[in-house]
Amino acid sequence: MIICHEQLGMNPLQSSRSNPQGTPSGITPAATTATVRVTPPPTVQRLALGLEYCGAAYRGWQSQQAGVPTVQSHVEAALSRVANHPVSVVCAGRTDAGVHALEQVVHFDTSAQRRLRGWVLGANTQLPEDIAVLWACRMPLDFHARYAALARRYRYIILNRPARPGLDRQRVSGHFQPLDAERMHQAGQHLLGEHDFSAFRARHCQSRTPWRCVHELQVWREADRVLIEIEANAFLHHMVRNIVGVLMVIGRGEQPVAWAGQVLASRDRTQAAITAPAAGLYLQAVRYPAHYAVSPEFCS
Repeated sequence: MIICHEQLGMNPLQSSRSNPQGTPSGITPAATTATVRVTPPPTVQRLALGLEYCGAAYRGWQSQQAGVPTVQSHVEAALSRVANHPVSVVCAGRTDAGVHALEQVVHFDTSAQRRLRGWVLGANTQLPEDIAVLWACRMPLDFHARYAALARRYRYIILNRPARPGLDRQRVSGHFQPLDAERMHQAGQHLLGEHDFSAFRARHCQSRTPWRCVHELQVWREADRVLIEIEANAFLHHMVRNIVGVLMVIGRGEQPVAWAGQVLASRDRTQAAITAPAAGLYLQAVRYPAHYAVSPEFCS
């Protein structure tokens, strides 16, 4: 609160000698001060959210022109209603059309004061049923969902049986030819480390560099499903799906295990296999430095 003192009604040409008490005529001393209340500016805070969504109905994560359904446009609309002001979000990794997320991470800035649980429940009330907020965290202003991330982890699910998928037709990739998961795993080890992944990037990829570092690549079978998990510091456009395409060729026995490394060394997209379907791909997790404590156990 700021108290401003001002004299009211004083004629600047009038001397205090015109009033023996030194007070302007007709005004009492108590009337010479006024109190002005100043509202402090709203405090901006940065929040991080964990999101889960099925991407089957959307043209990817990123907002596009009006009328095109995207995950980002729905999330921003829901949070704007909860915050009662426009909200823009930044995500850890932009998923393509038809790709899903088990735990996408986003951040946004807001001056609205809500409990963390209120952000979760309020947003979920406004979101469509195939998008859900899992948790909310208050973060320091230097946190950035994309640039602070140390690694992203994706999972790819192949339903490997003669019959096509029915219930999970938009959530798995169906493949009727038998796949050898062990051969696929061995082939994946040729891709570990930091390399030029030009052979696995989409033609229209906008990344300034094709160099990426793959930390881990695992392939295993669970009944009639083959699961592939890959973690890297970042990914090129279609990089995971193009890797899966190569591993499936090797899993069918059409190429040797070492072919994965040969494709990588070629740096030529035309030397690789087709791009695997989007339906089987999930953004599984995003890893951050420990001091940010981006985890459901530390959040709402």
